[in-house]
Amino acid sequence: MAEFPSKVSTRTSSPAQGAGTSVSALRPDLGFVRSSLGALMLLQLVLGLLVWALIADTPYHLYPAYGWVMFVAVFLWLVTIVFFILYLFQLHMKLYMVPWPLVLMIFNVGATVLYITAFITCSAAVELTSLKGTRPYNQRAAASTLIQPRKPQLL
Repeated sequence: MAEFPSKVSTRTSSPAQGAGTSVSALRPDLGFVRSSLGALMLLQLVLGLLVWALIADTPYHLYPAYGWVMFVAVFLWLVTIVFFILYLFQLHMKLYMVPWPLVLMIFNVGATVLYITAFITCSAAVELTSLKGTRPYNQRAAASTLIQPRKPQLL
């Protein structure tokens, strides 16, 4: 019992020390950006931005079909940004109870289905809502091509 007081440390930490550790933990993982998942997410962000920018530049609010395409493009673009930030700052590791590979698989399958419906909607409505060769026609056709590559035409 005589040794007890000499082995006890009465040192405490201040709140400033605890704040410094949490800020340094939010460093971006640049290795993620170089990985295949990071590169594909960046590509999805760029192409998603291009799709909704092309649709947003036309009077899409006049046609309900383009409202759906705009919703799909913007919604999936924002969700992709959230996932990208989660993985870039390794926040997914702090939420270890979530099965992230399963969540990403479900998101990508759902996104694929929504993009296919948006592609079909957009490409079916292109010729009905604008004159061939005009600026809105070209923008909407470009947006539908970005959503899904065009099928080869038979001669």
